[in-house]
Amino acid sequence: MNVKFNRELFSPQELKKMYPVTPEAAAMKAANDEAVKDILSGRSDKLLLVIGPCSADRQDAVIEYIFRLRPLQEQVKDKIVIVPRIYTNKPRTTGDGYKGMLHQPDPLNHPDLFKGLVSIRKLHLKALLDTGFSCADEMLYPENHLFLSDLLSYVAVGARSVENQQHRLVASGLNIPVGMKNPTGGDLSVMMNSIRAAQHSHSFIYRNWDVTSAGNPYAHAILRGFVDDHGTSHPNYHYEDLKHLADLYAAGTFSNPAVLVDCNHSNSGKNFLEQGRIAKEVLHSTRHCDAVRALVKGLMIESYLEDGCQKEGEMVYGKSITDPCLGWEKTERLVLELAELR
Repeated sequence: MNVKFNRELFSPQELKKMYPVTPEAAAMKAANDEAVKDILSGRSDKLLLVIGPCSADRQDAVIEYIFRLRPLQEQVKDKIVIVPRIYTNKPRTTGDGYKGMLHQPDPLNHPDLFKGLVSIRKLHLKALLDTGFSCADEMLYPENHLFLSDLLSYVAVGARSVENQQHRLVASGLNIPVGMKNPTGGDLSVMMNSIRAAQHSHSFIYRNWDVTSAGNPYAHAILRGFVDDHGTSHPNYHYEDLKHLADLYAAGTFSNPAVLVDCNHSNSGKNFLEQGRIAKEVLHSTRHCDAVRALVKGLMIESYLEDGCQKEGEMVYGKSITDPCLGWEKTERLVLELAELR
């Protein structure tokens, strides 16, 4: 291998001992897990809202954002369950340069995976202990899930990972809901195959162990739009798209058919200001078909303290390093409007 071995890192078990979850925090996470599962199974008619920065860049700004979500959750608790996004592995689209907090706990400094692993656990733990939110993260690297497995209530598998066998197998062994995004090219059969695989039991190698998964009945779809051969973005959140997905679910054998609509990415053409309009259209679509109403369980929205995104090399507090996000004032107004529409 043409790589340099820098240093051996600690195990997930060692990191969990360094930064443990209290019994009270574990109970809060368990309650949050059940609230999300209740929505995806149809036991609850509330809307699931996975919301937060495109990429978690620094602890202070992310925690301030999540603190602001707490009273907002209390205002809409009868209609919406909020799961904050703390995406600690989120790189820029090209994969070059900044790769997220796991790699660069200080986005202006050199990568340091030792400090990064500590930083992402401390961030998720602080969110749980201080606000009661157990959050969502993207499973970009399946072998790293155990570092955060006792802190998360939701995991997303991204559009570039959904076809990967290891992601599907590890998702099948998680005891929390996993959302599978449609691939960037838009082929929904890839996403449906991924959901089917994640819902079944498998034997595979994981972190040097021969393991057997139980299958994850809460694996489900995320529609995020797609890009054609000419690089043009196309949405897939419209009524016809949702109805088509309902038909695909009906044609197969799936547990807990469900979809979350990602209101940014190719659905918005990366125009972050469109997210509110898209979210409202999705809720409007649920009023016209029982199958669509039953299928649509929630939304994903990229939101932070400040509107937009910053240029490489800048360090604006609470402004996204990666994709542009809705600022706080627009976010608060949108969440209250969605509660009214629900």
